[in-house]
Amino acid sequence: MKLPFQPDFRDKVAVVTGGSGVLGAVFVRAVGMCGAKVAVLVDRNLTGAQLVADEINAGGGTAIAVTANVLEKESMEAAHKEVLEKLGPCDILINGAGGNNPRATTDDEFYSKEIDLDPAKKSFFDLEPDAFHFVFGLNLMGTLLPTQVFARDMVERPGSVILNISSMNSFAPLTKIPAYSAAKAAVSNFTKWLAVYFAKSGVRVNAIAPGFFSTAQNAALLFNPDGTPAARTAKILGGTPMGRFGEPEDLVGTLLWLLDNASSGFVTGVVVPVDGGFSAYGGV
Repeated sequence: MKLPFQPDFRDKVAVVTGGSGVLGAVFVRAVGMCGAKVAVLVDRNLTGAQLVADEINAGGGTAIAVTANVLEKESMEAAHKEVLEKLGPCDILINGAGGNNPRATTDDEFYSKEIDLDPAKKSFFDLEPDAFHFVFGLNLMGTLLPTQVFARDMVERPGSVILNISSMNSFAPLTKIPAYSAAKAAVSNFTKWLAVYFAKSGVRVNAIAPGFFSTAQNAALLFNPDGTPAARTAKILGGTPMGRFGEPEDLVGTLLWLLDNASSGFVTGVVVPVDGGFSAYGGV
């Protein structure tokens, strides 16, 4: 991966939750290439996290894979202890863990009596509360708990940075995914709250709001079982002036800018869209 610019993160420790995912792995590589010692935190895919860490280590950097459940504070505290022992106190926290769940997704974009009465389909009235709670928790609590645990290092180290991953859903909710949209709106709001709370301690807090990126988590919404684009994909690309899905590398420049104190030292409490013009387009 070629970096658009390369800030100096040597002697810094970066913690990336969800670090083995499509986007998270790119974040790990980017900060690792800038010299940071990186902890790749994952819940289940430790093998994937280890592969990403091995890649950083093979390139002359330092990275470790750590198992941690972002929804359990005790698990996060155990991860913090491991990171502290192996790498040192955290300077950079990237809250990349999050996602949606099909059980919290409706089959209709607008209320349809036909779908509402079809036992094989899921309308708003069929959404499972526990699924909604899981998605909301994964995104919001999965940002809160890592921040509570790792930010204790940061308040003693002015110049530290927290970067949350929100979504364009936080500005205008998309159809079919109410839990994810609501959760990301909460993440954006929480980002601003944290930025104010930590401002006098010298810790900056910002967020990136990716537009449409094709990942394993949204594949079922974007593509048919045979791999052909779904009707929803045509609507998405039609509403994105640049006419394509984002590539994970499209986030790297904004990521590094927000993490680098020399570039964005007076920037805190912002949510930056990286969306190919989606938020600027009115449809006509």
